[in-house]
Amino acid sequence: MEIRLYNTLTRARDALVPADPARVTMYVCGPTVYDRAHIGNARPAVVFDLLRRLLGHAYGEDHVLYARNITDIDDKIMARAIAEGIAIGTLTRRYEDFYLADMGALGVRRPDLEPHATTSIPAMLAMIATLVNKGHAYAAAGHVLFDVGTAAGYGQLSRRPMDEMLAVSRVEVAPYKRAPADFVLWKPSSPDQPGWDSPWGRGRPGWHIECSAMIAECLGETIDIHGGGLDLQFPHHENELAQSSCAHDGAALARIWMHNGFLTMAGDEKMSKSLGNVVSVGALLDEGWHGGVLRLALLSAHYRQPLDWGSQLLADSKARLDRWGRTLGDVVPSAPSPALLAALADDLNTPQALAALSADVRADPAAAAAGLALMGIALPYTGENTDTRIDALIAERTAARVARNWAESDRIRDALLAEGIALEDGPAGTVWRRL
Repeated sequence: MEIRLYNTLTRARDALVPADPARVTMYVCGPTVYDRAHIGNARPAVVFDLLRRLLGHAYGEDHVLYARNITDIDDKIMARAIAEGIAIGTLTRRYEDFYLADMGALGVRRPDLEPHATTSIPAMLAMIATLVNKGHAYAAAGHVLFDVGTAAGYGQLSRRPMDEMLAVSRVEVAPYKRAPADFVLWKPSSPDQPGWDSPWGRGRPGWHIECSAMIAECLGETIDIHGGGLDLQFPHHENELAQSSCAHDGAALARIWMHNGFLTMAGDEKMSKSLGNVVSVGALLDEGWHGGVLRLALLSAHYRQPLDWGSQLLADSKARLDRWGRTLGDVVPSAPSPALLAALADDLNTPQALAALSADVRADPAAAAAGLALMGIALPYTGENTDTRIDALIAERTAARVARNWAESDRIRDALLAEGIALEDGPAGTVWRRL
Protein backbone atom coordinates (compact mmCIF):
# COMPACT_ATOMS: atom_id res chain seq x y z
CA MET A 1 0.00 0.00 0.00
CA GLU A 2 1.48 3.33 -1.05
CA ILE A 3 0.98 6.12 1.47
CA ARG A 4 1.15 9.69 0.21
CA LEU A 5 1.42 12.57 2.68
CA TYR A 6 1.44 16.32 2.20
CA ASN A 7 4.99 17.48 2.85
CA THR A 8 5.16 21.05 4.14
CA LEU A 9 8.78 21.25 2.96
CA THR A 10 8.02 20.42 -0.68
CA ARG A 11 4.41 21.71 -0.72
CA ALA A 12 3.40 18.46 -2.41
CA ARG A 13 1.82 15.12 -1.60
CA ASP A 14 4.91 12.95 -1.45
CA ALA A 15 5.05 9.19 -1.39
CA LEU A 16 6.31 7.91 1.94
CA VAL A 17 9.54 6.05 1.21
CA PRO A 18 11.09 5.06 4.55
CA ALA A 19 14.85 4.73 4.71
CA ASP A 20 14.24 1.35 6.31
CA PRO A 21 10.76 -0.22 5.93
CA ALA A 22 11.57 -2.38 8.94
CA ARG A 23 12.05 0.76 11.08
CA VAL A 24 9.70 3.56 10.05
CA THR A 25 10.39 6.57 12.27
CA MET A 26 8.04 9.39 13.30
CA TYR A 27 8.44 12.19 15.83
CA VAL A 28 5.68 14.54 16.96
CA CYS A 29 6.06 17.54 19.23
CA GLY A 30 4.20 16.79 22.46
CA PRO A 31 2.81 18.85 25.33
CA THR A 32 4.38 21.36 27.67
CA VAL A 33 2.98 20.03 30.92
CA TYR A 34 1.83 22.97 33.04
CA ASP A 35 -1.96 22.84 32.51
CA ARG A 36 -4.78 20.61 31.27
CA ALA A 37 -4.80 20.00 27.53
CA HIS A 38 -7.55 21.76 25.59
CA ILE A 39 -9.34 20.13 22.70
CA GLY A 40 -7.13 21.98 20.21
CA ASN A 41 -4.08 20.33 21.81
CA ALA A 42 -5.79 16.99 21.26
CA ARG A 43 -5.99 17.39 17.49
CA PRO A 44 -2.32 16.58 16.72
CA ALA A 45 -2.39 13.77 19.30
CA VAL A 46 -5.38 12.18 17.53
CA VAL A 47 -4.19 12.88 13.97
CA PHE A 48 -0.73 11.39 14.46
CA ASP A 49 -2.09 8.51 16.50
CA LEU A 50 -4.21 7.69 13.44
CA LEU A 51 -1.13 7.94 11.21
CA ARG A 52 0.76 5.65 13.61
CA ARG A 53 -2.07 3.11 13.32
CA LEU A 54 -2.00 3.35 9.52
CA LEU A 55 1.78 2.89 9.45
CA GLY A 56 1.43 -0.14 11.70
CA HIS A 57 -1.16 -1.60 9.33
CA ALA A 58 1.03 -0.97 6.29
CA TYR A 59 4.46 -1.93 7.65
CA GLY A 60 3.67 -4.05 10.70
CA GLU A 61 3.22 -2.84 14.27
CA ASP A 62 6.72 -3.90 15.26
CA HIS A 63 8.29 -1.96 12.39
CA VAL A 64 7.16 1.53 13.39
CA LEU A 65 8.95 3.66 15.97
CA TYR A 66 6.91 6.65 17.12
CA ALA A 67 8.29 9.23 19.57
CA ARG A 68 6.40 12.12 21.17
CA ASN A 69 8.25 14.32 23.63
CA ILE A 70 7.28 15.85 26.95
CA THR A 71 8.53 19.38 27.64
CA ASP A 72 8.92 19.40 31.42
CA ILE A 73 11.14 22.46 31.84
CA ASP A 74 9.91 25.81 30.59
CA ASP A 75 9.33 29.35 31.84
CA LYS A 76 5.55 28.76 32.02
CA ILE A 77 6.14 25.64 34.07
CA MET A 78 8.43 27.53 36.41
CA ALA A 79 5.89 30.36 36.84
CA ARG A 80 3.02 27.93 37.52
CA ALA A 81 5.04 25.98 40.09
CA ILE A 82 5.93 29.20 41.92
CA ALA A 83 2.31 30.36 41.85
CA GLU A 84 1.16 27.06 43.39
CA GLY A 85 4.09 26.82 45.79
CA ILE A 86 5.07 23.32 44.69
CA ALA A 87 8.10 21.66 43.16
CA ILE A 88 8.39 21.72 39.39
CA GLY A 89 8.53 17.92 39.26
CA THR A 90 5.30 17.67 41.22
CA LEU A 91 3.58 20.04 38.80
CA THR A 92 4.84 18.37 35.63
CA ARG A 93 4.00 14.85 36.82
CA ARG A 94 0.46 15.96 37.64
CA TYR A 95 -0.20 17.45 34.22
CA GLU A 96 1.60 14.72 32.33
CA ASP A 97 -0.69 12.20 34.04
CA PHE A 98 -3.72 14.35 33.14
CA TYR A 99 -2.52 14.55 29.53
CA LEU A 100 -2.03 10.81 29.17
CA ALA A 101 -5.41 10.08 30.75
CA ASP A 102 -7.25 12.65 28.62
CA MET A 103 -5.63 11.49 25.39
CA GLY A 104 -6.22 7.87 26.33
CA ALA A 105 -9.93 8.61 26.67
CA LEU A 106 -9.81 9.80 23.05
CA GLY A 107 -8.30 6.51 21.92
CA VAL A 108 -4.76 7.88 21.64
CA ARG A 109 -2.27 5.14 22.35
CA ARG A 110 0.96 6.00 24.10
CA PRO A 111 3.86 6.37 21.68
CA ASP A 112 6.72 3.90 21.59
CA LEU A 113 9.10 6.51 23.04
CA GLU A 114 8.34 9.45 25.34
CA PRO A 115 11.56 11.43 25.83
CA HIS A 116 11.50 14.16 28.47
CA ALA A 117 13.42 17.40 28.19
CA THR A 118 14.89 17.09 31.69
CA THR A 119 16.32 13.62 31.00
CA SER A 120 17.79 14.60 27.62
CA ILE A 121 19.97 17.49 28.83
CA PRO A 122 23.24 15.62 28.04
CA ALA A 123 22.10 15.12 24.43
CA MET A 124 21.24 18.82 24.17
CA LEU A 125 24.61 19.89 25.58
CA ALA A 126 26.38 17.60 23.12
CA MET A 127 24.49 19.05 20.15
CA ILE A 128 25.10 22.63 21.32
CA ALA A 129 28.83 21.90 21.64
CA THR A 130 28.84 20.47 18.11
CA LEU A 131 27.17 23.60 16.75
CA VAL A 132 29.65 25.85 18.56
CA ASN A 133 32.64 23.84 17.33
CA LYS A 134 31.36 23.96 13.74
CA GLY A 135 30.86 27.72 13.85
CA HIS A 136 27.05 27.65 13.81
CA ALA A 137 26.60 28.90 17.39
CA TYR A 138 28.32 31.33 19.72
CA ALA A 139 28.45 32.12 23.43
CA ALA A 140 27.48 35.59 24.64
CA ALA A 141 26.49 36.98 28.04
CA GLY A 142 25.95 33.54 29.55
CA HIS A 143 23.84 32.45 26.59
CA VAL A 144 24.59 30.26 23.61
CA LEU A 145 22.86 31.36 20.42
CA PHE A 146 22.40 29.77 17.03
CA ASP A 147 23.84 31.90 14.23
CA VAL A 148 21.04 31.88 11.66
CA GLY A 149 23.31 33.48 9.06
CA THR A 150 25.37 30.27 8.88
CA ALA A 151 22.36 28.07 8.04
CA ALA A 152 22.02 27.66 4.27
CA GLY A 153 18.40 27.84 3.16
CA TYR A 154 17.03 29.15 6.45
CA GLY A 155 13.31 29.75 5.96
CA GLN A 156 12.78 26.90 3.49
CA LEU A 157 10.08 25.28 5.61
CA SER A 158 7.91 28.35 6.21
CA ARG A 159 8.93 30.10 2.94
CA ARG A 160 8.65 33.60 4.34
CA PRO A 161 10.94 36.62 3.97
CA MET A 162 13.18 37.20 6.97
CA ASP A 163 11.45 40.42 8.03
CA GLU A 164 8.09 38.64 8.04
CA MET A 165 9.49 35.72 10.01
CA LEU A 166 10.89 38.09 12.60
CA ALA A 167 7.54 39.86 12.93
CA VAL A 168 5.63 36.60 13.31
CA SER A 169 7.97 35.10 15.88
CA ARG A 170 8.27 38.27 17.98
CA VAL A 171 11.95 37.54 18.57
CA GLU A 172 13.63 38.85 21.66
CA VAL A 173 15.79 41.90 21.03
CA ALA A 174 19.06 41.54 22.92
CA PRO A 175 22.36 43.42 22.64
CA TYR A 176 24.40 40.21 22.78
CA LYS A 177 22.89 38.86 19.55
CA ARG A 178 24.86 39.09 16.31
CA ALA A 179 21.61 39.26 14.34
CA PRO A 180 17.96 39.68 15.40
CA ALA A 181 16.95 36.22 14.11
CA ASP A 182 19.56 34.35 16.15
CA PHE A 183 17.85 32.17 18.74
CA VAL A 184 18.77 30.81 22.15
CA LEU A 185 20.16 27.31 22.56
CA TRP A 186 21.19 27.72 26.20
CA LYS A 187 20.35 30.41 28.74
CA PRO A 188 21.60 31.15 32.26
CA SER A 189 19.62 30.22 35.35
CA SER A 190 19.54 32.33 38.49
CA PRO A 191 20.21 30.58 41.83
CA ASP A 192 16.48 30.18 42.45
CA GLN A 193 15.80 28.69 39.01
CA PRO A 194 16.37 25.09 37.88
CA GLY A 195 19.61 24.66 36.00
CA TRP A 196 22.29 22.26 34.84
CA ASP A 197 26.04 22.67 34.64
CA SER A 198 27.44 23.30 31.19
CA PRO A 199 30.65 24.60 29.56
CA TRP A 200 28.89 27.98 29.33
CA GLY A 201 27.74 28.14 32.92
CA ARG A 202 24.81 26.86 34.90
CA GLY A 203 21.62 27.17 32.87
CA ARG A 204 18.82 25.46 31.01
CA PRO A 205 18.04 24.74 27.36
CA GLY A 206 16.16 26.87 24.88
CA TRP A 207 12.99 25.35 23.49
CA HIS A 208 14.10 24.59 19.93
CA ILE A 209 17.19 22.55 20.80
CA GLU A 210 15.12 20.12 22.85
CA CYS A 211 13.39 18.38 19.94
CA SER A 212 16.46 18.29 17.69
CA ALA A 213 18.51 16.62 20.41
CA MET A 214 15.77 14.18 21.39
CA ILE A 215 15.18 13.17 17.76
CA ALA A 216 18.86 12.45 17.24
CA GLU A 217 19.08 10.61 20.56
CA CYS A 218 15.95 8.47 20.10
CA LEU A 219 15.53 7.99 16.37
CA GLY A 220 18.65 9.11 14.50
CA GLU A 221 19.88 12.04 12.43
CA THR A 222 17.22 11.78 9.71
CA ILE A 223 13.70 10.49 10.37
CA ASP A 224 10.88 9.62 8.03
CA ILE A 225 8.12 11.88 9.41
CA HIS A 226 8.10 14.93 11.68
CA GLY A 227 4.69 16.22 12.78
CA GLY A 228 3.02 18.88 14.85
CA GLY A 229 0.51 21.70 14.81
CA LEU A 230 0.56 24.46 12.22
CA ASP A 231 1.63 26.94 14.89
CA LEU A 232 4.94 25.06 15.21
CA GLN A 233 5.93 25.46 11.57
CA PHE A 234 7.68 28.72 12.44
CA PRO A 235 9.75 29.35 14.41
CA HIS A 236 10.00 25.98 16.18
CA HIS A 237 10.26 23.58 13.26
CA GLU A 238 12.19 26.01 11.08
CA ASN A 239 14.77 26.32 13.84
CA GLU A 240 14.84 22.59 14.45
CA LEU A 241 15.51 21.98 10.77
CA ALA A 242 18.33 24.54 10.67
CA GLN A 243 20.20 23.48 13.81
CA SER A 244 19.87 19.74 13.10
CA SER A 245 21.10 20.12 9.52
CA CYS A 246 24.05 22.22 10.66
CA ALA A 247 24.93 19.78 13.44
CA HIS A 248 24.78 16.82 11.05
CA ASP A 249 26.73 18.26 8.11
CA GLY A 250 23.70 19.04 5.98
CA ALA A 251 21.71 15.86 6.61
CA ALA A 252 17.94 16.38 6.43
CA LEU A 253 16.12 16.23 9.76
CA ALA A 254 12.98 14.69 8.24
CA ARG A 255 11.92 13.40 4.84
CA ILE A 256 8.32 14.51 5.34
CA TRP A 257 7.08 17.39 7.51
CA MET A 258 3.39 17.37 8.45
CA HIS A 259 1.30 20.06 10.15
CA ASN A 260 -2.32 19.90 11.29
CA GLY A 261 -4.63 22.92 11.09
CA PHE A 262 -6.10 24.90 13.95
CA LEU A 263 -9.33 24.41 15.84
CA THR A 264 -11.50 27.50 15.84
CA MET A 265 -14.21 28.31 18.34
CA ALA A 266 -16.95 30.95 18.26
CA GLY A 267 -15.38 32.70 15.30
CA ASP A 268 -11.92 33.10 16.82
CA GLU A 269 -8.81 32.63 14.69
CA LYS A 270 -7.75 29.62 16.71
CA MET A 271 -8.30 28.01 20.07
CA SER A 272 -5.54 28.98 22.50
CA LYS A 273 -5.00 29.64 26.18
CA SER A 274 -3.70 33.14 25.39
CA LEU A 275 -7.03 34.04 23.77
CA GLY A 276 -9.00 32.54 26.62
CA ASN A 277 -11.30 30.63 24.29
CA VAL A 278 -10.34 27.11 25.25
CA VAL A 279 -12.32 24.13 26.44
CA SER A 280 -10.33 21.33 28.04
CA VAL A 281 -10.61 17.69 27.11
CA GLY A 282 -11.18 16.92 30.79
CA ALA A 283 -14.14 19.31 30.95
CA LEU A 284 -15.74 17.74 27.88
CA LEU A 285 -15.33 14.27 29.35
CA ASP A 286 -16.78 15.47 32.65
CA GLU A 287 -19.78 16.82 30.76
CA GLY A 288 -20.46 13.26 29.63
CA TRP A 289 -19.09 13.29 26.11
CA HIS A 290 -17.74 9.89 25.18
CA GLY A 291 -14.12 9.80 24.01
CA GLY A 292 -15.18 8.14 20.76
CA VAL A 293 -17.46 11.08 20.01
CA LEU A 294 -14.65 13.57 20.63
CA ARG A 295 -12.25 11.58 18.45
CA LEU A 296 -14.78 11.31 15.64
CA ALA A 297 -15.40 15.07 15.83
CA LEU A 298 -11.66 15.76 15.59
CA LEU A 299 -11.37 13.50 12.55
CA SER A 300 -14.45 14.86 10.78
CA ALA A 301 -12.45 17.46 8.83
CA HIS A 302 -9.23 16.89 6.91
CA TYR A 303 -6.34 17.31 9.33
CA ARG A 304 -4.76 20.17 7.33
CA GLN A 305 -7.97 22.21 7.30
CA PRO A 306 -9.38 24.36 10.11
CA LEU A 307 -12.02 22.67 12.25
CA ASP A 308 -14.82 24.76 13.74
CA TRP A 309 -15.51 23.32 17.19
CA GLY A 310 -18.92 23.65 18.75
CA SER A 311 -22.04 21.98 20.10
CA GLN A 312 -23.41 21.15 16.66
CA LEU A 313 -20.25 19.27 15.68
CA LEU A 314 -20.47 17.26 18.89
CA ALA A 315 -24.16 16.51 18.46
CA ASP A 316 -23.65 15.41 14.84
CA SER A 317 -20.71 13.21 15.79
CA LYS A 318 -22.64 11.60 18.63
CA ALA A 319 -25.64 10.90 16.43
CA ARG A 320 -23.43 9.37 13.76
CA LEU A 321 -21.55 7.17 16.19
CA ASP A 322 -24.75 6.08 17.91
CA ARG A 323 -26.25 5.02 14.56
CA TRP A 324 -23.17 2.95 13.84
CA GLY A 325 -23.29 1.40 17.31
CA ARG A 326 -26.93 0.37 16.93
CA THR A 327 -26.18 -1.25 13.57
CA LEU A 328 -22.89 -2.94 14.35
CA GLY A 329 -23.62 -4.22 17.84
CA ASP A 330 -21.11 -6.98 18.56
CA VAL A 331 -20.08 -7.65 14.95
CA VAL A 332 -16.74 -9.46 14.74
CA PRO A 333 -14.25 -7.36 12.70
CA SER A 334 -12.80 -8.74 9.48
CA ALA A 335 -10.49 -6.38 7.58
CA PRO A 336 -10.87 -2.69 6.70
CA SER A 337 -12.37 -2.07 3.28
CA PRO A 338 -10.13 -1.07 0.35
CA ALA A 339 -12.04 2.22 0.06
CA LEU A 340 -11.29 3.17 3.65
CA LEU A 341 -7.62 2.21 3.34
CA ALA A 342 -7.27 4.15 0.10
CA ALA A 343 -8.74 7.25 1.73
CA LEU A 344 -6.37 7.10 4.70
CA ALA A 345 -3.38 6.40 2.44
CA ASP A 346 -4.26 9.58 0.54
CA ASP A 347 -2.85 12.07 3.06
CA LEU A 348 -5.17 10.87 5.84
CA ASN A 349 -8.33 11.91 4.02
CA THR A 350 -10.58 11.27 7.01
CA PRO A 351 -13.78 12.79 5.54
CA GLN A 352 -13.51 10.31 2.66
CA ALA A 353 -12.57 7.52 5.08
CA LEU A 354 -15.63 8.23 7.23
CA ALA A 355 -17.84 8.21 4.14
CA ALA A 356 -16.40 4.80 3.25
CA LEU A 357 -17.02 3.68 6.83
CA SER A 358 -20.67 4.75 6.63
CA ALA A 359 -21.07 2.73 3.44
CA ASP A 360 -19.41 -0.26 5.09
CA VAL A 361 -21.76 -0.07 8.07
CA ARG A 362 -24.64 -0.71 5.65
CA ALA A 363 -22.96 -3.09 3.20
CA ASP A 364 -20.22 -4.90 5.15
CA PRO A 365 -20.53 -4.54 8.95
CA ALA A 366 -17.48 -6.71 9.62
CA ALA A 367 -15.33 -4.42 7.47
CA ALA A 368 -16.86 -1.40 9.21
CA ALA A 369 -15.96 -2.80 12.62
CA ALA A 370 -12.38 -3.33 11.44
CA GLY A 371 -12.30 0.20 10.02
CA LEU A 372 -13.43 1.66 13.34
CA ALA A 373 -10.66 -0.24 15.10
CA LEU A 374 -8.05 1.00 12.62
CA MET A 375 -9.21 4.57 13.09
CA GLY A 376 -9.20 4.17 16.87
CA ILE A 377 -12.86 5.12 17.22
CA ALA A 378 -14.61 3.41 20.10
CA LEU A 379 -18.39 3.04 20.08
CA PRO A 380 -20.13 4.46 23.15
CA TYR A 381 -22.20 1.30 23.39
CA THR A 382 -23.16 -1.68 21.24
CA GLY A 383 -26.49 -2.94 20.03
CA GLU A 384 -26.51 -5.53 22.81
CA ASN A 385 -27.21 -2.98 25.55
CA THR A 386 -28.99 -0.27 23.56
CA ASP A 387 -32.51 -1.16 24.64
CA THR A 388 -31.54 -1.39 28.31
CA ARG A 389 -29.82 1.98 28.14
CA ILE A 390 -32.81 3.67 26.47
CA ASP A 391 -35.23 2.15 28.98
CA ALA A 392 -33.05 3.48 31.81
CA LEU A 393 -33.08 6.98 30.32
CA ILE A 394 -36.85 6.84 29.90
CA ALA A 395 -37.15 5.86 33.58
CA GLU A 396 -34.99 8.86 34.51
CA ARG A 397 -37.20 11.11 32.38
CA THR A 398 -40.36 9.73 33.97
CA ALA A 399 -38.95 10.45 37.42
CA ALA A 400 -38.08 13.97 36.31
CA ARG A 401 -41.62 14.51 35.04
CA VAL A 402 -43.09 13.27 38.33
CA ALA A 403 -40.85 15.78 40.11
CA ARG A 404 -42.00 18.44 37.61
CA ASN A 405 -38.39 18.89 36.55
CA TRP A 406 -39.34 19.79 32.99
CA ALA A 407 -35.85 20.98 32.05
CA GLU A 408 -34.35 17.56 32.81
CA SER A 409 -37.23 15.81 31.10
CA ASP A 410 -36.69 17.88 27.96
CA ARG A 411 -32.93 17.34 28.08
CA ILE A 412 -33.29 13.55 28.06
CA ARG A 413 -35.92 13.67 25.31
CA ASP A 414 -33.75 15.92 23.14
CA ALA A 415 -30.63 13.80 23.74
CA LEU A 416 -32.47 10.69 22.57
CA LEU A 417 -33.89 12.53 19.60
CA ALA A 418 -30.36 13.50 18.56
CA GLU A 419 -29.62 9.74 18.46
CA GLY A 420 -32.60 9.18 16.17
CA ILE A 421 -34.89 7.89 18.92
CA ALA A 422 -38.35 9.44 19.32
CA LEU A 423 -40.38 9.22 22.53
CA GLU A 424 -44.17 8.98 22.56
CA ASP A 425 -46.05 9.65 25.80
CA GLY A 426 -49.42 7.94 26.27
CA PRO A 427 -51.86 6.72 28.94
CA ALA A 428 -49.84 3.53 29.35
CA GLY A 429 -46.55 5.40 29.75
CA THR A 430 -43.72 6.27 27.39
CA VAL A 431 -42.68 4.15 24.41
CA TRP A 432 -39.84 4.77 22.00
CA ARG A 433 -39.12 4.10 18.35
CA ARG A 434 -36.21 4.60 16.01
CA LEU A 435 -36.68 7.24 13.35
